[in-house]
Amino acid sequence: MRRLRVRGPSMAPTLKDGDVLLVSLRRQPEPGAIVLVKWRERPEQLSVKRAVEPRDDQWFVVGDNQFGSTDSRDLGPADVLGVATWRLWPRPKRLS
Repeated sequence: MRRLRVRGPSMAPTLKDGDVLLVSLRRQPEPGAIVLVKWRERPEQLSVKRAVEPRDDQWFVVGDNQFGSTDSRDLGPADVLGVATWRLWPRPKRLS
């Protein structure tokens, strides 16, 4: 498990800047899941996105805020590192 803080508006309105998530690093993604991803073109950048569909050994992912998200539409498929299971703060809620 990994705890992380959301940065930026790409997952609004589902998640907001500053939300704290709990991510399972062992759970396999399914379409619709909120996932932690890494981009091969930007290996230093981690992002929180919504899984859409698998593409070979990667996933096509998008932000819920289509006008404020850099995602697979720009960078291509991403490597999924984990699946967000809970929003811990500010309003605890199970995500998947």
